[in-house]
Amino acid sequence: MSLQAPEFFAELCLPFPDSTVVGSTYYATPVAGAPLRLRISFTGTMHADTYGGLRLAIVHADRGEIDAVALSFVDHGTFHRRDEAHNTSANSKHYGTFGTYHRPGMPPWEGAVTTGLRDAIEQYTAVWFPGAWAASAPHRTAGRTAHKAPAPLAARSGGHTR
Repeated sequence: MSLQAPEFFAELCLPFPDSTVVGSTYYATPVAGAPLRLRISFTGTMHADTYGGLRLAIVHADRGEIDAVALSFVDHGTFHRRDEAHNTSANSKHYGTFGTYHRPGMPPWEGAVTTGLRDAIEQYTAVWFPGAWAASAPHRTAGRTAHKAPAPLAARSGGHTR
């Protein structure tokens, strides 16, 4: 079954307009004309067709990969709610991971909350591409995995109430 990588990377709402997904890897040029590129791919686990995080790499156009970091789904709470809801044991191969096998009509990463991953990607790429997020960041919209903030309390009027 399909990994549905383009949909996963779209869920991250990365702000780089000069980007594409090839296979299961995201490629971007966060700063136009710069020799540095961003590559994000899924990290496998010891179980076939099961993924435990993302690997971000900074790639120089002429010199190749110059830095990389791994972001685990467990460390960034990506599947915490899903695993709690399903009582998935931390010793299970399904804990904090997703695989290519999934329910029909649903993405394999169903239940993912990508906010922690997105924040970590922003923090990492800000070192290599200063200002790229501010220059191209779209406004975050509430997606199916976004948290709703509670409404602010209404201000009291000058009159007394009982």
